[in-house]
Amino acid sequence: MSEISYAQALNQALDLAMAADPKVFVIGEDIGHHGGVFGVTKGLWEKYGAQRIIDTPISETGFLGVAVGAASVAFRPVAEIMWVDFTLVAMDQIVNQAAKTSYMSGGRVKVPLVIRTQEGAGRGNGAQHSQSLESMFAQVPGLKVVAPFDPADAKGLLTAAIEDDGPVLFLEHKLLYNRKGEVPEGRHVVPIGKARVRREGSQLTLIALSRMVAYAEEAAAELAKEGIDAEVIDLRSVVPLDMATLEASLRKTGRAIIVHEAHQSFGWGAEVAARLMDSCFYDLIAPVQRVASKDVPFPFNRTLEAFVMPSVAQIVATGRSLMNDY
Repeated sequence: MSEISYAQALNQALDLAMAADPKVFVIGEDIGHHGGVFGVTKGLWEKYGAQRIIDTPISETGFLGVAVGAASVAFRPVAEIMWVDFTLVAMDQIVNQAAKTSYMSGGRVKVPLVIRTQEGAGRGNGAQHSQSLESMFAQVPGLKVVAPFDPADAKGLLTAAIEDDGPVLFLEHKLLYNRKGEVPEGRHVVPIGKARVRREGSQLTLIALSRMVAYAEEAAAELAKEGIDAEVIDLRSVVPLDMATLEASLRKTGRAIIVHEAHQSFGWGAEVAARLMDSCFYDLIAPVQRVASKDVPFPFNRTLEAFVMPSVAQIVATGRSLMNDY
């Protein structure tokens, strides 16, 4: 084990995958000599050359089309889209080609493609550079949607995504790249679709994804001061969704709060809440609650941005209300 940053963990996963399999290559904007806008591909261009670390023009439509085609003929491309907001100009390639090719070919054509991209707010990047779009892609059959929180999971889940035979949307939060943690040396794999219980609890379940896991953990620590024992679950992926872990927790606690940075309306939290109502209705002590971003574009102004986003205080207040009112 060594303590490294989230960005370094991703770099290790890419390096090890490329060393092990010559069919793995990385394609995207500013990923070569520049090393990527967040430094994730730093040093790989010098090691593997321009044939496998492919710098592209500003054309997500074009290079994602190249990546889908390459994946369809047995390569394993990792396409980096600088901001998740820019996936929207390549939706045909992602939704109509990558996600559907295996199904439409009766499984004869695989598309082992990883789309790495950066999402989330908190930096004052404005409405077109701050979105969390996992719910949008979770509605597309054929896509896996993954969002690691800590460095070890970032490395392990990226390795699993590269080795997967289908397309994986791999979401990295902008404000997690400098987060440090213990990461296993060498090849490290975390199965896609398995949630992680990060804190055991008996009275309340907090379900979160990506950067919001940190908020949930902080809220659980605050609630503990008031005698409220909260369990924290890091979902890790939205598709596949690990309902078994969520159901086991809810049957124990009877109360749940879902926390996500995506806008509240029609977000993945609503789907999780509906499934929990279906499977655990008689175990519920209180209605499942959601804490999410308000339904407005993310403001550029940092004070307004913070107002729109979820907060630890909101999670604590919601948890306190669930305990006091039910």
